[in-house]
Amino acid sequence: MGISGMTGFARAEGAVGETRGGARWIWEIKSVNGRGLDLKLRLPTGFDGLEQAARMLAGKAFKRGSLQATLTLTRDPESTAPTRVDLALVEKLLETGAAYIKAGRAKKPRWDGLLQVRGVVVSEDAAALSEEARAGLEAALLAGFEDALAALSQARAAEGRMLAGVLGELSNTMDALIARARTLAAAAPGAALDRIRARLAGLAPEVQLDPQRLAQEAALAASRADVAEELERLAAHAGELRALLSAPEPAGRRLDFLGQELTREANTLCSKSAELELTRIGLDLKAVVDQIKEQAANVE
Repeated sequence: MGISGMTGFARAEGAVGETRGGARWIWEIKSVNGRGLDLKLRLPTGFDGLEQAARMLAGKAFKRGSLQATLTLTRDPESTAPTRVDLALVEKLLETGAAYIKAGRAKKPRWDGLLQVRGVVVSEDAAALSEEARAGLEAALLAGFEDALAALSQARAAEGRMLAGVLGELSNTMDALIARARTLAAAAPGAALDRIRARLAGLAPEVQLDPQRLAQEAALAASRADVAEELERLAAHAGELRALLSAPEPAGRRLDFLGQELTREANTLCSKSAELELTRIGLDLKAVVDQIKEQAANVE
């Protein structure tokens, strides 16, 4: 099992024939990136009771992502019972708001506005179902929601395979840059000595320094510019990245943290580098890390 993305779309539909002449349902779920799991449900009037169970099912299927799920329920017009207006609720709303209207804190409500309040318009079709028939219908709707979640999971897995390919190539690029940086870092003491000699030759060619003192200065300069630890950590992080790409559990949050660690090490490499070419490699590593973080933001 590999990583999954957070973007996708799924649709599931079906019919229940035993209830009031038959009903046809359609679930549509759209998923985009999210730091946590957020499910927004749009349900037909009278079916708000499905929300808690639907949230539990979504929580079992996914750990991250912003989901918007819509349930459309249609029936044979000849067998569909009419809707009714809960006038008692309308009266209660008007009574409650009267004081605010009188005080000028609210405007008089319009009839079309009142009809949009949840619970004002009641589906007689949903309300008049027997307990057994309603339970059967809701069970069918939740089973359909599970089917839609499974289809969405497949879509997100397909995006995950694409992301794994991109992140794998980026980790390979990091390996190549780290190998080049190690070669340059190994030559750092000799390069430091050459720089000191060249600087002294330019400033005071007549001054003759003790070779041992020159070696000490070169060793001190090389020590200050030593990036071996940073390169080891970068290599370890690159290995962790590859391991996360095939991990069975969602890896998005760990990838977020790994991106922060990679950024820290790449910045330190650039700040400690005393070689122009090593600095260029550090900048290239930072560019690769930015791409890794950009792609990791799409991972569940």
